[in-house]
Amino acid sequence: QVQLVESGGGLVQAGGSLRLSCAASGRTFSSYPMAWFRQAPGKEREFVAAIGRSGGSTYSADSVKGRFTISRDNAKNTVYLQLNSLKPEDTAVYFCAASTGLIPYTMAREYDYWGQGTQVTVSS
Repeated sequence: QVQLVESGGGLVQAGGSLRLSCAASGRTFSSYPMAWFRQAPGKEREFVAAIGRSGGSTYSADSVKGRFTISRDNAKNTVYLQLNSLKPEDTAVYFCAASTGLIPYTMAREYDYWGQGTQVTVSS
């Protein structure tokens, strides 16, 4: 069982930056591929970025490539999402997720554990 707690969300102006963190419980954090998803009001949850167990493999949605960076620190049981050049359309609740699978999937159904989410609001 893994418990995930996100933090770092907030209100920021367009063009600004935020750094989201997701702290995981348990001693096997390094065995889980991790990902960030987001969900805007009235929209489905969408993939943002994923990272492999060692941090050597990362994947990002086309909509955030070049702006968002996923990383992890297995010694701290934490995964991060650096959000730069934020746009109003990035406004959403951001969730981190852990998978018991082998690779950093891009589909939400492949993830077994979810955090409660952190709100990111970008004003124009």
